[in-house]
Amino acid sequence: MSDNKTFGSKRLVVGAHYGLRDWLSQRVTAALMAIFTLALIVQVLFGAKLGYDRWAQIFSTQWMKILTFVTIVSLGWHAWVGMRDVWMDYVKPVGVRLVLQVATIAWLVGCLGWAVQVLWRL
Repeated sequence: MSDNKTFGSKRLVVGAHYGLRDWLSQRVTAALMAIFTLALIVQVLFGAKLGYDRWAQIFSTQWMKILTFVTIVSLGWHAWVGMRDVWMDYVKPVGVRLVLQVATIAWLVGCLGWAVQVLWRL
């Protein structure tokens, strides 16, 4: 009989170990985007006729600018987590995956910068 006894399975876990944190961040960012959508729908439905002046008025208040900024950041993070998971799951060559992840980050940061520029121009 061998003295080298192991109880249970010795599991080697590899990968990025994101799990619960990413699952939770996806839910929180989705909830923030839903709140923004509801706030926008309420303002559109209960406001005056839509036109440029009305849209500018909706987004000119400080609370709506803050909510919009938080939503833009949430959208960026939500998209990053989703795309990173897609790249990690389906692109096996590490070099190709790294290039795709860097391109995704660059694209999302560019979109975030453009969205903030549009928001603060109002």
